[in-house]
Amino acid sequence: MAVIVALLPACAETQLIAHTAKRVVKIQKKPPPPSVYKIGSPYQIRGTWYYPAENFKYEETGVASWYGPGFHGRSTANGEVFDMNALTAAHRTLPMPSIVRVTNLQNGRSIVLKVNDRGPFARGRIIDVSRRAAQLLGFIRNGTAPVRVRILENESRRMATRTKGRTELAATGTPIIVDRLPKPMVKTESLAPPPGAAVSSVSVSSGEAGAASGQAGEVNNSHVVNSAPAVLPDGDRAKLTEAVSVEPVEDTRLFVQAGAFTQFNNANRVRARLSGLGEVKVSQILVDGRDLFRVRVGPLAGIDAADTALEAVFQVGYTDARIIID
Repeated sequence: MAVIVALLPACAETQLIAHTAKRVVKIQKKPPPPSVYKIGSPYQIRGTWYYPAENFKYEETGVASWYGPGFHGRSTANGEVFDMNALTAAHRTLPMPSIVRVTNLQNGRSIVLKVNDRGPFARGRIIDVSRRAAQLLGFIRNGTAPVRVRILENESRRMATRTKGRTELAATGTPIIVDRLPKPMVKTESLAPPPGAAVSSVSVSSGEAGAASGQAGEVNNSHVVNSAPAVLPDGDRAKLTEAVSVEPVEDTRLFVQAGAFTQFNNANRVRARLSGLGEVKVSQILVDGRDLFRVRVGPLAGIDAADTALEAVFQVGYTDARIIID
């Protein structure tokens, strides 16, 4: 009994130490690193050079893929932590972070994503989206989809300004950190309609409007599936919402474009070299006021066929070739 009584204070002290240690660990847990604005230097992957740059007019069609569990929790190219359930994407050349709209050209689903990583590095892919983004776009099972990617200029410029500001403040060591500016209070009141104006007898709230067009997040025949704004301001970051819209889409065809040339003779020589791969055509197009002659293999039966043709064009020596969707 004397021994037990002697051990009681020791046990109590051990429990106190353990409890204190848990509190210390909890207090020392660090928040996720802030976003860093980054463009980066030119780099080469599998024989192809990529040149990151600010391009607020960017728009491209091609094939999208997705990534998830194998990268969840790892650092992205601009220092953020990759969350496969967040609305993010990897792009080879766009600034990080920037905001893009991605549209699945098979089903019309369209969402807004934040670019915060580099990739994809598989040939024939123009963007790598998170697992959650692939679910919302409707290609989680197929793994790939033909898409249109368009940068949102205003949102991307605002994000760049905010992120650059944070980076510069951190570099100078200033103790002043402003996440949000105070907003003035705004009062509203209903006003009588002007004389002779017609007044609607039906008032539809935002919730009722969503119910009228179908369940939120569900694709139907209406143009907007989730009418919430896609990008919301949130201090130094932009908060993305799972706002899925449905855009009208037309039948598309896949090609492999070997290159675009200013001289028809050069384009015709490339066409001759690639003639063994199937149907190869030279088409003329006006770009920025000058004529270009595109050399394309196709149309091709699907993404697998496009991947095979792209690899064959690479082997011939045209390493700037890419998959195009028209």
